[in-house]
Amino acid sequence: MKEETAVVVGDLSLQQLHDALKQGVFAVRTGPLLFRIQSDFEDVARSIHALYSGHPCQIAPEFSDFHVEVRAPLNLRRWFRPQAEFFIDGEPPFEPLPRDQAPALLEWGMNWTIAASCHQWFTLHAASLERDGLAVILPAPPGSGKSTLCAALALRGWRLLSDELTLLDPNSLCANALARPINLKNASIDLMRKFAPTAIWSPESYDTQKGRVAHLCPPVDSVRRMADKAEPRWVVFPKYVPDADPLLTPRSKTQTFMPLAENAFNYGTLGEPGFDAIARLLDQCSCYDFIYSRLEDALEVFEWLAATSGLNAQGQQSSAEAQ
Repeated sequence: MKEETAVVVGDLSLQQLHDALKQGVFAVRTGPLLFRIQSDFEDVARSIHALYSGHPCQIAPEFSDFHVEVRAPLNLRRWFRPQAEFFIDGEPPFEPLPRDQAPALLEWGMNWTIAASCHQWFTLHAASLERDGLAVILPAPPGSGKSTLCAALALRGWRLLSDELTLLDPNSLCANALARPINLKNASIDLMRKFAPTAIWSPESYDTQKGRVAHLCPPVDSVRRMADKAEPRWVVFPKYVPDADPLLTPRSKTQTFMPLAENAFNYGTLGEPGFDAIARLLDQCSCYDFIYSRLEDALEVFEWLAATSGLNAQGQQSSAEAQ
């Protein structure tokens, strides 16, 4: 990664950031990627200033991986029902959204850009976190409680790699860290506000396709260490079930292969390397289903996973030697 100046977003005043965004000269580093962002919207500037305060940034960089923009579309609706539209390299990949969803639209658009373009990595639709150099991958469908669990772990000693996109090096299988804001919705927002009263949030967006949405600022240490990769050790499929006792159940690697393929954005694009990446990933990971209802119970289970990582590694080594 090219070495950058030690300027972070929080070093800029909100007015300086807004001016740079309006001019299209602001760029922010998120893990291995540099996003150049343009927007006239003040609430987009406020959201970036809050959520990315510790991220490295540049003004008018010579190179950026992506140039994205959030602005009002040039249509008649802007006069009576304001909208916001996301652009990448001047092209809009999807339909405009209501104007008050502009900050969330930027986050969703950045996710889309990475998933659609970054085929140098094997990209899973999954959260991922690190402890002691080892990563847990949390693939799960919407409504499973994945992001809520991810946020709780990130705020209790696990390093956030990503909430939505796990980027695996197809050769080493190491997971890259994006350390981007965590997307939460509806009751999860209220739950996490109580769980972490001092956490920093984006403005809330209402009446989205997912209901009420807000983004949680990533922990400072996760941002500071976002150049550090992690070796996957666990694949856990979480599922929130009201009033359920925590239950961690091993699942076979055969049973896990297809759900991982279905959660990969570029499995078909990569072809054989994608198949090989999943096969090797499963060789080195323990796989589980996890049912939970209370965050404190879930945290205890993941502490147990972290504590037994050495035992798991010894067991895998002994098995390999026996073969």
